[in-house]
Amino acid sequence: MEKLTELIFNDMKPALGVTEPGAIAFAASKAVSFTKGNVEEVSVEMNSGMYKNAFTCGIPNSDEVGNIFAAALGVIAGNPEKGLESLADVTEEDNKKAEKLVKEGRVKVKLSGISSDIFIEATVKTETDICVVTIKDTHTNIVKISLNGKTVFEKADEKKENEGEEIPLIHKYTLKEIIDYAKNVDIEEIKFIKKAFEVNMELFNEGLKSSKSTFIHQLFKMNGEKIFSDDVLKTAQLLCNGAIEARVIGLDKPAMSITGSGAHGIIAVMPLLAEQKVKNLSEEILLRGAALSYLVCMYIKEYSGRLSAFCGCGIAAGTGMACAIVFMRNGSYEEMSHTINNMASSITGMICDGGNQGCTMKGIAATDTAFRSAEFAMNGVYIYNVHGINGNTPEETMRNMGLIASPGMTGTEKTIVEIFENKIK
Repeated sequence: MEKLTELIFNDMKPALGVTEPGAIAFAASKAVSFTKGNVEEVSVEMNSGMYKNAFTCGIPNSDEVGNIFAAALGVIAGNPEKGLESLADVTEEDNKKAEKLVKEGRVKVKLSGISSDIFIEATVKTETDICVVTIKDTHTNIVKISLNGKTVFEKADEKKENEGEEIPLIHKYTLKEIIDYAKNVDIEEIKFIKKAFEVNMELFNEGLKSSKSTFIHQLFKMNGEKIFSDDVLKTAQLLCNGAIEARVIGLDKPAMSITGSGAHGIIAVMPLLAEQKVKNLSEEILLRGAALSYLVCMYIKEYSGRLSAFCGCGIAAGTGMACAIVFMRNGSYEEMSHTINNMASSITGMICDGGNQGCTMKGIAATDTAFRSAEFAMNGVYIYNVHGINGNTPEETMRNMGLIASPGMTGTEKTIVEIFENKIK
């Protein structure tokens, strides 16, 4: 298996609901699994990106939202063996128990600092035990577990060990090399990507039949009350943002995530399904386009950080998707480079104010911008390198896009969190 294939394979993961509440619930459920007796207190400390993304997020199998309730459900009914799908088996009775914990003030969350690096530390206190679970860098990467003051599990901080020594794998490749990989990788090697479309379509269909969703029904109406119409952009908007809405309101189906985010995974590939179906393209070109989209998304995200103040779903995944649209239309390397310039010069800077209903509108803006960026570029219309944050190469441009988020928007992140905290005072 090629290295880039392994990179995609290891990063693609199903996530139930928005990833951050799932990660919080996972941490809390892992901590409580080491304890005995009734839960007396739960506290979760997390970085600003985690705090922000989960703040008003819908939770699967619940009408509640947010990080406090995610932590409560994690200790009441979470299954740590299911990772980011730890809340898959929550019942109505579990919701009542979690609500009681929250109302009694026994669940607390705390901001650890302004950072795009993932950090969660869940502490569960019962009648007899105290367990602390620490997660860093990725949503389920447990680096330490302590029980009653004694360390029962610990692993090296890989990020610190590799600091200054190794650049991320994706940054060892140029855009040309990524395109070459997408064109020539053995198709059998990337057939696992089909699962992303299957998982995301199940989520989409759940949204289409739900009375809780609203945008998907309007998008369906705008597409002539068809899932696949003759209009590729309207179909892309429906598939992509119907699935995003279903995810952020907490419907009980997972999304296939990439770079730790279900919305990234949806935007990166669902519009490509519209392109394939409406234009009657082969499954092979769909899978190759999806691989390219994922890798461009990863390239930008390695600079921006996994959780930052800009909308990585729209900007990083949207840019990957735009490049894939060019690829699926037999576009050239130059046209993809110009597409990246068009994306960098338009929606870079779109804020992330958490995983919430607003993600649907951001996805609508990103899908529209991606299709137009691709179409403009393929007709020789693009923003030249000399302008704005565009670099002399597509690699430089993607780097600059990421840097706008981190460290560029650290102050923005602080302001967003402060707005959130003022809302609950």
